[in-house]
Amino acid sequence: MKITFMGAGSTVFARNVIGDCMCSDALKDSTFALYDINGERLKESQTILEAMRKTKGGHGKIECYLGVEQRREALRGASFVVNAIQVGLYDPCTITDFEIPKKFGLRQTIGDTLGIGGIMRALRTIPVMEEFARDMADVCPDALFLNYTNPMAMLTGYMLRYTPVKTVGLCHSVQVCSEGLLKELDMADKLEGRRELIAGINHMAWLLELKDRDNNDLYPEIKKRAAAKMADPDFKDKVRLDYINHFGYYCTESSEHNAEYNTFYIKSKYPELIERYNIPLDEYPRRCVDQIESWKKEYAGLLENGVKDHERSREYASHIMESIVTGTPYQIGGNVLNTDHLISNLPEEACVEVPCLVNGHGVHPCHVGPLPVQCAAMNMTNINVQLLTIEAAHTHKLEHIYQAAMLDPHTAGELDIDSIRKMVDELIAAHGDYLPRYH
Repeated sequence: MKITFMGAGSTVFARNVIGDCMCSDALKDSTFALYDINGERLKESQTILEAMRKTKGGHGKIECYLGVEQRREALRGASFVVNAIQVGLYDPCTITDFEIPKKFGLRQTIGDTLGIGGIMRALRTIPVMEEFARDMADVCPDALFLNYTNPMAMLTGYMLRYTPVKTVGLCHSVQVCSEGLLKELDMADKLEGRRELIAGINHMAWLLELKDRDNNDLYPEIKKRAAAKMADPDFKDKVRLDYINHFGYYCTESSEHNAEYNTFYIKSKYPELIERYNIPLDEYPRRCVDQIESWKKEYAGLLENGVKDHERSREYASHIMESIVTGTPYQIGGNVLNTDHLISNLPEEACVEVPCLVNGHGVHPCHVGPLPVQCAAMNMTNINVQLLTIEAAHTHKLEHIYQAAMLDPHTAGELDIDSIRKMVDELIAAHGDYLPRYH
């Protein structure tokens, strides 16, 4: 069996996913095909993963493929394709996505999922993923594409609507959502045996139900403790706890993400909100710089001291592959099209995040029904932007990029229409050949 990792220069993540596969008896004898367009980063991943493979008993083998010319061979015959690419990287593209909006008075925290940063990231990533899809249709048409790249809903939605590739989008936030909430509210004693229901869209899926082992609803106590936490000036997760207060439910992704998915928290007219809610503006560029430096030190240490053994992580990828290969059922929170109205008060063309059953026949999304109307309404403000960005990528119409930006809650809450259009034009010009031509 062949497992191909696209964007294998993301060494830390490749180590986790491929390392997880090496921990599985059903997957450890696979051929692990590493693909990237950066030779230095690819070599680092190969070095780490070869050392890890030896510590795990020397099963399977690792192959490396560099550049567009070798992409089809990297994909040829794959059963599973893991996608973790970042088109344009931190420098120059992420810097551009943050610095140009700042000139117009628009500040962001992460900029990889929604907002003008998410829109531009999708527009430069979708053409590359279309190329992947064309190659896969020829050389591994039955492979399952496991997408980890953001903006999750836009990229996964595009793949499912406009390519023939079997795709599921995977995020880290679903499996740690309720655990993180209970721990930060000093309710860790409720972790064991808890039952939950999470559904919505990526990075804004709602913790709709959370019950303890005796089927008691935990939300009344959560709401009481959340209100008390909001008074702590040093507490970091305030946006999501504020969601509980105003919308009744906690959501999956962090407060620094959700601060920029709406009109409520980052407002130049009310700068005091930044301090009140502990919102880390420019968090993603800062994080990128830290991660680059941290990896240099870690890689040097690994070369000097050797690679430690790997323990299987909570990432879904290896568990999905194992379930399909062995037929053993497994449940995930997956990003899929809202076909047959899995969530009945969101549009069918939306990419939604819902419980999915995995078995020997693939990934099977579960019907959820309607979300609470206020939760669906919050999701729709994001879905509007996602669908228009997908439309822009599909049609290459410039007007749809403008419209996506104009309907983005945070962007529209800060800028007038003329400024939004000028900002979009400047971003497109700055990104140059990373984007296709629009008309």
